[in-house]
Amino acid sequence: MFRFFSFVFAACLLAIGASTSVPAAGPDWPKSLTISSASPGGVFYVYGELLAQMLTQKLGVSVNSMPTGGSVHNIKLVEDGSMPVGIITMGVGLQGWNGSSDWTKGKKFRQMRALFPAYDSPFQFVALRWSGLSRLIDLDGKSVGVGPKAGAGALYAPEILKALGVSAQYISGSWEANVAAILAGNYTALLGFAGVPLPAIQQLEAKEPVTFLNLSADEIGQVRKAIPEITPSKISRGAYKGLTADQSTIGIFIFVIGSADLPDDFIYHLVKAVYENQADLARRLPVFAETVVQNVDKNTFLPFHSGAVRYYREIGIKIPDELASMN
Repeated sequence: MFRFFSFVFAACLLAIGASTSVPAAGPDWPKSLTISSASPGGVFYVYGELLAQMLTQKLGVSVNSMPTGGSVHNIKLVEDGSMPVGIITMGVGLQGWNGSSDWTKGKKFRQMRALFPAYDSPFQFVALRWSGLSRLIDLDGKSVGVGPKAGAGALYAPEILKALGVSAQYISGSWEANVAAILAGNYTALLGFAGVPLPAIQQLEAKEPVTFLNLSADEIGQVRKAIPEITPSKISRGAYKGLTADQSTIGIFIFVIGSADLPDDFIYHLVKAVYENQADLARRLPVFAETVVQNVDKNTFLPFHSGAVRYYREIGIKIPDELASMN
């Protein structure tokens, strides 16, 4: 299944539209750009690859996507200038901006700026069907795979289960390693935080039938009370071959961020290229359907890059002054 997915994805990259005109590069534009994504097997990775291919063609700048440890890692890379564009969950972004989580060590990460909304990312809780597990609270005392160490899944899984009074052992690693380990019987369940469909879950259910673990409305309320940035979310039936009914869950929105130091004109054209090619991108990766200007309001705290603000205001999208006041 994953080999087939990779083949189709590669074919899609070659098929991206040949052409709107390429803007003339400004003298201060970067000659190349790297987007930090996440571990292979996750949606961040696929989104970043497809985005990089499109931007290379539409901006005339060499853009590459680099696998990383996920949201925490990407914020640090933007902060130190190693990779000036990254994909993050806004919950982790809020922690970094305020310096409010253990991983920040009290530092406020203030170099990042919002560029555009990517997609809603639900938490997806699955176990192999033979395990007999059906609810999230069944994971008490069990071993659970949570994805890359610096990713949002590894960061949030302990907090989510703690809010439900559940104690588990959390095992981090690449999505591919997580899938291999659960199939080998090394642990019980996989807690994925990603856009739908998550390739790792597709790989898992291609080998073994899976069960999606349920959260009741009361449990969703408990989690949201403990972790306010989490919002109700849904995985639609048919998103996975084994999902025959809509799945109520929780999630957090994903954004693409960039360094405040990137030139305004470059970011203006980057954001413009994303929206002008969004429909084509969505045909190739379903989560791009949520990369629309209407979702800019999912960001309530992180200043937008001034080049992005220029584009949004030009097309009539209101950006609050408090999110547009920093260079």
